[in-house]
Amino acid sequence: MTNLNNTMNGAESLVQTLIDSGIETCFSNPGTSEMHFVAALDKIAGMRCVLGLFEGVVTGAADGYYRMTDKPAVTLLHLGPGLGNGLANLHNAKKAGSAVVNIIGEHATYHVEHDAPLTADIEGIARPVSHWVHTSRSSKDVAADGAAAVAAAVTYPGQVASLILPANTAWETAGQPAPKLQPPTPAEVPSDRIKAIAEVLRKGEPTAFVMTGHTLRAGPLETASRIAQATGATLLAQTSNARLERGAGRTPIASIPYPVDAAVKVLSEFKHLICIGAKPPVAFFAYPDKPSCLWADNCSNHILAHPDEDGVLALQALAEELDVTKSRPLIQNVSTPPLPDNGALTCANIAAVVAHLLPENAIVVDEGITASRDMPHTTAGAAPHDWLQICGGSIGIGFPLATGAAVACPDRKVVSLQADGSGMYTLQALWTQARENLDITTILLSNRAYAILKHELKNVGANAGTIATDMMELNRPDLDWVSMARGMGVEAGLATDINSLVKQIKAGLGSGGPYLIEAVF
Repeated sequence: MTNLNNTMNGAESLVQTLIDSGIETCFSNPGTSEMHFVAALDKIAGMRCVLGLFEGVVTGAADGYYRMTDKPAVTLLHLGPGLGNGLANLHNAKKAGSAVVNIIGEHATYHVEHDAPLTADIEGIARPVSHWVHTSRSSKDVAADGAAAVAAAVTYPGQVASLILPANTAWETAGQPAPKLQPPTPAEVPSDRIKAIAEVLRKGEPTAFVMTGHTLRAGPLETASRIAQATGATLLAQTSNARLERGAGRTPIASIPYPVDAAVKVLSEFKHLICIGAKPPVAFFAYPDKPSCLWADNCSNHILAHPDEDGVLALQALAEELDVTKSRPLIQNVSTPPLPDNGALTCANIAAVVAHLLPENAIVVDEGITASRDMPHTTAGAAPHDWLQICGGSIGIGFPLATGAAVACPDRKVVSLQADGSGMYTLQALWTQARENLDITTILLSNRAYAILKHELKNVGANAGTIATDMMELNRPDLDWVSMARGMGVEAGLATDINSLVKQIKAGLGSGGPYLIEAVF
């Protein structure tokens, strides 16, 4: 309920406006200029505040929270450098289509001209990773600016909104909180485009859907499968996706592979690609003598729904146009691999263990990089679960993403597949997991190398000498993840073979709190 206290300051009016606009959670790493916002969180009830020890944890957690709730969280960041520390995971959130509201502190308006050490072009820093950027000019404007930020963030499919809050606009007297604003409704796909796509499908030529976003939820996937079953089309997800509902009892869908040669091979058979919320598939990087565009020369790209259009409704309209709404979708059968015999750990047998032990309705956060590439195929028939991936390619999202997902869904098990190299970017998230007692089991895939860079070195045709090779090894000394996790307050154990991995995963899932397993292979 809106606080009607006429003596509210700007920060208090902003916090109340955010709560009235549906914001329930703040991931925070504050500094001096944000102290009045912090104090307002005590005075105005209704906002859970989760502290992160690094801004990349804060922004990545907000991404994970949105992916599982379809509601934005607020981040609280300190001036330009604090925002800068969180940029990598804001980039990932933007690519994922996640709604995030950043509240970024700024010097008092009258102090900026003095160019104090922390003075920075905050708007300039925020723009590349934001869809909406605004600086409040007066305490009287702060509430309305906050309502506008939330409306911008929840604009379909989800946007990053950055509100810059000068310190004096937070502490000076303000008016009443602002009412919640209604965001624009997602654009509907025009009927003539639906009919044109239906005609493409009626030709019976080799065709694939390329899907992402909300169309990868269980219901829309069933609709897509009805269309595919009736027309002979193939369902493909783009390479990396914010959230994919998969497993036994759900519609199966494969993703376009990351390696260029494998992706080109998969797509070579199709004469038509129909994109739903996705862009025509391109290579992650440029490589000598390899194509940037992954489709065949004789293939035509079609757009059913652009990213800002309602792909879920477009799929339903297409099913109605083709008269297949009552067709039977393809459903994944239970197909859990047996537990391997005891032996040394490999990527393949780690995947088999995970598939066998994955709890029903788990949330899997995948930043295993090269070490987890067997996981999607091996777990396709495991218990139903949600799969969250890194969407912007900026590593260091796994620990924070799992943290945000666990805050969002305290009644669900979170299983985090984390590469050791990328884990070092944001391992501070383990402390937040311990502080909040989050039910997260992390399988730390410890190959003690930047293994993906070894592949990439070969792919780009560069010659590797001693110096180049040494920059891809994580040794001298080896990282001791068990000690690091315990130092952050997270229970941890070591797995060096199949039997110890099974034992450790069962212990982690049974702990009810954060648990890290260092799986060395």
